[in-house]
Amino acid sequence: MLREGPMIDQYSVVLAAEDDFDGWRDAARGLAEAGVPPEAVSWQVGDGGGDLFAARGAAPPDGPSFAVPRAFVDLACAAICHSDPERFALLFAMLCRIRSHRGAMEDRADPLLRRLEGLAKEVRRDAHKMHAFVRFREVEDEGGTRFVAWFEPDHHIVRREAGFFMRRFANMRWTIMTPELTVHWDGKALTEGPGATRADAPDGDPVEETWKTYYASIFNPARLKVKAMTKEMPKKYWRNMPESALIAPLIAGAQAREAAMIERSVAMPNRPSNVEAAWTAIRDQAAKCTRCDLYRCATQTVFGEGPLDASIIFVGEQPGDQEDLAGRPFVGPAGEVFNAALDEARIDRSAVYVTNAVKHFKFVQRGKKRIHSRPDTGEIEACRWWQEQERALIRPALTVALGATAARSLTGKTLTIGKVRGEPIPLADGSECWVTVHPSFLLRLPDEEARRAERQRFVADLRKIRDRAAELTD
Repeated sequence: MLREGPMIDQYSVVLAAEDDFDGWRDAARGLAEAGVPPEAVSWQVGDGGGDLFAARGAAPPDGPSFAVPRAFVDLACAAICHSDPERFALLFAMLCRIRSHRGAMEDRADPLLRRLEGLAKEVRRDAHKMHAFVRFREVEDEGGTRFVAWFEPDHHIVRREAGFFMRRFANMRWTIMTPELTVHWDGKALTEGPGATRADAPDGDPVEETWKTYYASIFNPARLKVKAMTKEMPKKYWRNMPESALIAPLIAGAQAREAAMIERSVAMPNRPSNVEAAWTAIRDQAAKCTRCDLYRCATQTVFGEGPLDASIIFVGEQPGDQEDLAGRPFVGPAGEVFNAALDEARIDRSAVYVTNAVKHFKFVQRGKKRIHSRPDTGEIEACRWWQEQERALIRPALTVALGATAARSLTGKTLTIGKVRGEPIPLADGSECWVTVHPSFLLRLPDEEARRAERQRFVADLRKIRDRAAELTD
């Protein structure tokens, strides 16, 4: 004899968008607290959201609240941006499991948890691709200069990753177009628009010719690994990047170029490399930089200087008054302290490369004097690109951050000098970063005894850096 079981209410949750984490969280928590089983809930995305619980079921009754591990919140924030249509149901099933078993997130063999972690991993990888392969083109609109990019993500990550571009290009007006939606930043607020097509995006701008020259110049056929390159940079992204047009012919000619490089190195070992041409192209482009507003008041861009095969790069904060007028780094009072300390540490300034994290002088006018003003985070991030190009060309064994601004530019983090001073910090390219004080710090100390002690410590840092660079280049 068959017995009819109790009827289970069915609930249909309508979310406002594909990445509507807040809507999912509120609905999922209410359903889980009410003891609604995962199989009784269907999830869908609507144009405007509307009621969380649609007509097939009334809102669930209130139930006891429960705590959720932070690890699950982080997992859900990422996984919900995946394109898998089952993600909402999978996350709700995991939430119900956590409600009945607090340690569910620690069961690494759980197929459900492993699937969700796989979704989150794919979302984070897609975000990494967006950070790496978005290429802005400069255009003019009614508001002036705007930088526009086209990108085709695999998942619903555009809103999630907009903050990265807001922080990195805080002082630029930019737009990122994608098939799903378009985001605009005007320097103060982020707005959204409808999706676009590749045809809506600009094709190129004058900067790209410089970039192509640079890319072709630094391409090293001896280091080419095609499979590794295409795994990290799939061909679907090649259309977005100006240098991608060069990839196929560079790969095709890699073997011939490698043989030619070997032949030239044997026949003419002292012949200058094409790194100089690439550096000149980047320096000339930096002279026209408008990535932040500092160019409006500064006299000129102050680019780095020194040998392009230097084993050490020193990165300061920004040009001062005299550097701004001369167009060269470290030629003012702080430069005099720096040069004297280098001499005492037995480091030849002509053998090292010297530059700044920010290439324009930021100041406040007080009468006839221009008083140094510390660059903000947006200005540091906007100018970081130039410092990265200098380092990519020179490939130093060791880079020295002179002060906190330089340390942030090199590491992307706010560091306390006292905590990291005198110890190597690994950088993404495998080289080392060392942090010490900026020479201007010594000039600001009011006490002569303290100034003398700090100067000795600064020289000691330089000696340690000199010895470490020698070790790395032996």
